[in-house]
Amino acid sequence: MTTYPPSDDFVKRAHVQGLEAYRALYEQAKADPEKFWSELAQKELSWFKPFTKGLEWNPPFAKWFTGGKINASYNCLDRHVAAGRSAKTAIVFEGEPGDQRIISYQELHRLVCRFASVIKQLGYKAGDRAIIYMPMIPELPIALLACARLGITHSVVFGGFSAEALKARAQDLDATLVITADGGWRRGKEVALKGAVDESLEECPNVRNVVVYKRTGSDIPMTAGRDLWWHELDQKLNAQEAENCPAEELDPEHPLFVLYTSGTTGKPKGILHTTGGYLLQATMTMKWVFDLSPEDVYWCTADIGWVTGHSYIVYGPLSAGATSVLYEGSPDFPAFDRFWDIIERHKVSIFYTSPTAIRALIRQGDDWPNKHDLSSLRLLGSVGEPINPAAWQWFYKVIGKERCPIVDTWWQTETGAIMISPMPGAVPAKPGSATLPLPGIIVEVVDTKGIEVGNNREGYLIIKQPWPSMVRTVWGDPKRFEEQYWSRVPGSYFTGDAARRDDDGYYWVLGRVDDVMNVSGHRLSTMEIESALVHHPAVAEAAVVGKPHEISGQAVCAFVTLKKGEWDHKALQQELRQFVGHEIGPFARPEEIRFTDALPKTRSGKIIRRLLREIVTSKGAPVGDITTLEDMTVLASLSSQHDDD
Repeated sequence: MTTYPPSDDFVKRAHVQGLEAYRALYEQAKADPEKFWSELAQKELSWFKPFTKGLEWNPPFAKWFTGGKINASYNCLDRHVAAGRSAKTAIVFEGEPGDQRIISYQELHRLVCRFASVIKQLGYKAGDRAIIYMPMIPELPIALLACARLGITHSVVFGGFSAEALKARAQDLDATLVITADGGWRRGKEVALKGAVDESLEECPNVRNVVVYKRTGSDIPMTAGRDLWWHELDQKLNAQEAENCPAEELDPEHPLFVLYTSGTTGKPKGILHTTGGYLLQATMTMKWVFDLSPEDVYWCTADIGWVTGHSYIVYGPLSAGATSVLYEGSPDFPAFDRFWDIIERHKVSIFYTSPTAIRALIRQGDDWPNKHDLSSLRLLGSVGEPINPAAWQWFYKVIGKERCPIVDTWWQTETGAIMISPMPGAVPAKPGSATLPLPGIIVEVVDTKGIEVGNNREGYLIIKQPWPSMVRTVWGDPKRFEEQYWSRVPGSYFTGDAARRDDDGYYWVLGRVDDVMNVSGHRLSTMEIESALVHHPAVAEAAVVGKPHEISGQAVCAFVTLKKGEWDHKALQQELRQFVGHEIGPFARPEEIRFTDALPKTRSGKIIRRLLREIVTSKGAPVGDITTLEDMTVLASLSSQHDDD
């Protein structure tokens, strides 16, 4: 297979120059990981008090940098201002209606201190927990950094989630503060947010305050005593005191944020990340993977509601002192060249996006990007799911003009930071492969017994030793943390992804092995969607699988059996889609719903989802062992069915 080495010019200016330099760094980390990470933590982060121990490992629970005192907001802001970088641009904001803001590190520091003062005066302090449900505007990272400054653990809920999903997260976290906005803009329409907050809080009595930022200016109800306007609270501040809001000195294991992700049981699980180790790896991967230099303009197109936005829009870029683009809206509005227009105008040099976005833009043709001067680009990146080679080639040729290395990054909400990726000045790329693990990351591909399967064979991807940005636990459920991540291959972290390693040692990640789908980079639990469907009064049973989709990677396909009655299948399909959208969020709506009299089950009554996956993948009768199937006629019936839409 063709490999794509970096150019000599790229290698000359890279942080890690050439394959031998990568191997030396990797071996150094492997020989003494605790020393490796400790030295980086001392050098790359600012500490109020130095730590005394690198790693305490009581499997599966880790503590990094014990004895130290640190603050993520201080590392993202104060230290840059103190070092004379206060005038440097931190955030370039592009709103969908066309509004723009250029925010320097000094100005961002001022805004974060003011908002931290606001929530401090409301009585919130270290150890409290806040839900943040906002559009992609600068006030979103400001809210995160203000919470981090005070030691308030934040949980960002993606703006596409419904009131039901918001309520479940607020209840699980036992949050006492919600930070939101009236709404945001997407494809020319307002995405209302405050209404979902109001609905969710009917069953969240512990939330004392809702702070609302005015973005769209639409008329919204405000509950007296609970709901407060951000701008009104800000106007009441004493400017001098407000702008001198010192960062709390926190333990490195202080909970920085909880991010909820789909689990195989259907109930979303709160992934807990702490301060010191998470911040270190987010910072280091900005340098290793994106080869960040002071003059770069960096743009990650993710939503901050997902972990990519936490690590590679907020904490990683700002800790590393980057200039970062933040945009509201979608890549196809007001036209299909929104991305390319922003890159041209702001001279973006590092561009990090998802295979879903790339595939959607490929369909619009090459004329859109070719209208723009993309010569500022020097590095491209891909995140969220494996990128198929055809999309990789288009990205490389049409967007990068065959001069920009592509970093195809593999990592997870749970890993906190990128785990496998080419270092762009050192590791030649292969289209579709995440290539090699980063320093300090020991991965293997194993069978069900935890034994390595060898090259060119599919197995389970595991991580063999702790790393600083690793998930610490599932919020409120350490037993679930142990069972889900550490029991399948004892002593190793089980990623839930299938992979293979080729003869060059390159890793090819093949997708999930559990009942979690990857739809446009969103992790969706089949169980969660099934639970939503069976809540509908018409539905007796449901089984959900992912089916291949040329844009989103996977799409949701639901097999549904109905209760007795006369049903209009066409109308019910639409109703069930809307119902799932209400229960979880619009992005979880099934693309296809097939009604069936029965589902394929074993004699013990377990639904055989493998057969359903084969039906939607192969468009015909499934192959493989079906001896455990209770009723063979079910398969023939299902295989002949297609969505009526």
